[in-house]
Amino acid sequence: MVNRLIQPLAVFIFLTTFALKGCSPVPVSPSPQTEAATTEPGMIQQARESNPASSLEAMRGGEVPSSGPLQEVRYDFDRYDLRSDAREILKANANWMKANPSVRVQIEGHADERGTNEYNLALGAKRAHSSKDYLVSLGISAERLSTVSYGEELPVCKDKTEGCWQNNRRARFVIITARPAL
Repeated sequence: MVNRLIQPLAVFIFLTTFALKGCSPVPVSPSPQTEAATTEPGMIQQARESNPASSLEAMRGGEVPSSGPLQEVRYDFDRYDLRSDAREILKANANWMKANPSVRVQIEGHADERGTNEYNLALGAKRAHSSKDYLVSLGISAERLSTVSYGEELPVCKDKTEGCWQNNRRARFVIITARPAL
């Protein structure tokens, strides 16, 4: 009897440990009261209006986010190193962030559907971190940047083609809040 209980528990612990290995912790979003108290007037509302499909529910429903001031970067299959075009995009993103020093950004790492969920979550985390590390090397404070991985869970394209998969292998930059000016 005891053996029947221990075996499923051991499998659960093993799978949970394996699934979480290499994944970044989920960041805590500010509450609406905190966000309202720490934002520059209109900045977050303007960001939300320019990107109405930024919610997870909208993305899960297949809505593609409109472009904002920060552009996405793409990655090659099974890679998280930055291509030269990604470096140029990140330089432009860094310049925008330098011109808007109160803005904090969450970098979302994404993968295409190939590979296991666990692998894609880890790969998405590595992609988000590679973008963050490059922005920090360009002079953006690490405290202004957070990362999260969605793996394959939020595709912008659902076709089973290389062009579609390329669009899903990305790091997306989301304005989450603005710090008060000092």
